[in-house]
Amino acid sequence: MERICRLLNDALTPYQAMLGAPDANGNRQLTLFDALGGTALKRTVSARQLQEQTLLIDLVDGLHRDLQIVEGRLQPCVIAAVQQRQQPQGTFA
Repeated sequence: MERICRLLNDALTPYQAMLGAPDANGNRQLTLFDALGGTALKRTVSARQLQEQTLLIDLVDGLHRDLQIVEGRLQPCVIAAVQQRQQPQGTFA
């Protein structure tokens, strides 16, 4: 897990990541701290997200998005609008 924590720290600089102990289901609390030591984000992540490269990349991408929202650089309504535009248009008979 130490290697995963180093990878998260590298990917999420300047934020510092801390992984809590696993719970009964193997999930861990991921906490991101800002430069002043304040809590920026908390997420529960599954062991699978931390072990499979594709899921870990998706996790980091989601954390980047969430950090942009926390920092006020991205509005949630913008994300919803982009996702709606990307959905394939259904055909009507």
